[in-house]
Amino acid sequence: MNSHDSNNDELIDPSTSASLTSSDQQVADDDLLDCEDTSQGRAGEYDPAQKSFLLTIAYDGSKYCGWQFQPDQKSVQETLEKGLKRVFGQPVRALASSRTDAGVHALAQTAVIRTTAWNAPADRLPLAVNCYLPSTVVVRDVRQVPNSFHPLRDSNGKRYRYQIYNSRKDDPIGNKTHWWVKRRVNLDTLREAADLLIGTHDFMSLQTSGSPRSSTIRTIRSLEITSQPHMDGQMIYLEVQADGFLYNMMRNIAGTLVQVGVGRKKPEWVNEVLQARDRQYAGQTAPPQGLFLLEVYFREGAFSLD
Repeated sequence: MNSHDSNNDELIDPSTSASLTSSDQQVADDDLLDCEDTSQGRAGEYDPAQKSFLLTIAYDGSKYCGWQFQPDQKSVQETLEKGLKRVFGQPVRALASSRTDAGVHALAQTAVIRTTAWNAPADRLPLAVNCYLPSTVVVRDVRQVPNSFHPLRDSNGKRYRYQIYNSRKDDPIGNKTHWWVKRRVNLDTLREAADLLIGTHDFMSLQTSGSPRSSTIRTIRSLEITSQPHMDGQMIYLEVQADGFLYNMMRNIAGTLVQVGVGRKKPEWVNEVLQARDRQYAGQTAPPQGLFLLEVYFREGAFSLD
């Protein structure tokens, strides 16, 4: 029997584990407000000749241990910094707005660099650095920002997308970009449950332990669910915009909503999950490969060079 046709009552592809990997445990994928950029000095201590640039980066996370540098593993940060060193002729640190985990993708990660070695227009830097990057990492855009700019402290929101392929048969080509859910997902109940998450709530139940925060209250500004036919089933897209995300919050939202979508829980169960303030009450952590960082938002005036 073909392995893709066996265990038909299982919720997900048995080859994809939603458990935390070692890199998941070491690196929070978002909202790291305690991270301090000390490699270039604090505000007011910069070399007068130094310029700061905000890079917008896309990458295929399946090839990396995550954004953040880790010994003996290939990270997006290290890969990007090696390319930048080739351009500038000197080391440079890239401080990102979100530390995505292993397997998580980005269409618009943002990271700030500071250097004295680039005097050409900012819009020429992407072409220069992309020459030294693999096809799995692309610098899409660069803009100059004030030397006081900080990609974490100046951020006031992010938008993520989680992709679910709902079909009895998997997609062998795209399986690094979605979570394969074999049981039929009811979009109406999925949306009904999702509506209960919109607004300001304590999302402690949807935070994976290991990365404590001073507050677990966050505001989900929008949560949209769409779908389209794909191969032998449908691709379901969960897009969430919030003022911040706790560790694995987006993946835990996806895992919790799918429990409702496949009929294991009623939509109103989501309220019980939030009220419990206990991770054990929520659904599983959805696997990382379905998650995409779509956009990072910054406070008004953050880019002003005046």
